[in-house]
Amino acid sequence: MPRTSHTSDRKRQPTVSVDTRPNVAGAVETIESHLHPIPSYDLTDHPVPQGREEVWRFTPLRRLRGLLEAEGTGAHLRSELATPEGVRHSEISRDEARAIGGHAPGDRVAAMAAEHAGGAVLFDVPANLELDEPVIVDLTGDSADSVVHGHLVFRVGHHARVRIVIRHRGSATYAALVQVVVGDGADVTFVSIADWADDAVHAGQNSFTVGRDAQVRSVAVSLGGDLVRIAETAEYAGPGGSIDQFGLYFADTGQHIEHRLFVDHNAPHTKSNVDYRGALQGKGAHTVWVGDVLIRKVAEGIETYESNKNLLLTDGCKADSVPNLEIETGEIEGAGHASTTGRFDDEQLFYLRSRGIDEAEARRLVVHGFFADIIRRIGVPEVEERLLEAIEDELAAHVGVPENVEPLPTDPTTDENKEF
Repeated sequence: MPRTSHTSDRKRQPTVSVDTRPNVAGAVETIESHLHPIPSYDLTDHPVPQGREEVWRFTPLRRLRGLLEAEGTGAHLRSELATPEGVRHSEISRDEARAIGGHAPGDRVAAMAAEHAGGAVLFDVPANLELDEPVIVDLTGDSADSVVHGHLVFRVGHHARVRIVIRHRGSATYAALVQVVVGDGADVTFVSIADWADDAVHAGQNSFTVGRDAQVRSVAVSLGGDLVRIAETAEYAGPGGSIDQFGLYFADTGQHIEHRLFVDHNAPHTKSNVDYRGALQGKGAHTVWVGDVLIRKVAEGIETYESNKNLLLTDGCKADSVPNLEIETGEIEGAGHASTTGRFDDEQLFYLRSRGIDEAEARRLVVHGFFADIIRRIGVPEVEERLLEAIEDELAAHVGVPENVEPLPTDPTTDENKEF
């Protein structure tokens, strides 16, 4: 469907309060609602949730293994870094990290990470530096028995161009805060991959502050782990900035994968585009995608769109998909959202099988095509190849002639499809 402008009244009226701390675009109003609490480093601003709060109601809190309360042991994940020439990295204090100006924690887990990580690791990309090789941060956990906190800060100078890849592997119970501060006119691709072992728990926040006329492309990938819950936020430091947020996730039996996005259009003439896609298979597989776009009164002439698509491969799995728009001005170029949850497309399977492809292979091809459009946008060939292999490994578990799992019939269904 074509995108259309959204200028109707909001269904929910957020509370508006005045805060003496100006946001990055220079406005003095802080918009607070049940969808996005006011960001803060202060733990008292993020009380331990009970599960009834809007931002926590989909999350099985008991499976977080102490991430909401444990102060951790001071240990860190093992790290291997590949930093191209010109990129500097160093350990900085907690106060130094906060002074850089990244988006503050929006929930308790991210605030716990900032409080108990013992400082942060800063990656500095100088102004005007254009890199052909990516910055790669490999993080590996050895055990899920204790809580580990991490805080990473990426500061990209004006008119720099860089690709950043963070890969998570092994076993861990990990709370993380990642802040990316992008200078004016810079071009940044940021890829975060959660490819954990089956017993891992990973929750936290990835945040982007987009400079004037800067371009940001974010790709979030969640494949492994017992529970993965990532909140991603974006805000603007001036007009003309744009962000594309892409994501893919694949949930197996018993897995809980949750992605929550908040885009704060706090400057005029900014753009955002969200496209997340997920596949589920096996009993108890559960995915959650919640997207929220706030368009402030000052954000005239903006354009935004968010989309989430889910593909159910077997019975016994569940996908929750909740897109939201909060609009404070009617002077916008366009705003819309779409959410679909369905089964294999009957016509696609028929087309492939009519050309001599058996059903199992046809199903694999459909899923590969479903994800390929996201994977090809990463721009790091070795990462793209590894993700395609990982998708094939996931499919091998159930697609075709699965054991103990009944495949879904091929009649397509659409649970929700909204566009304004």
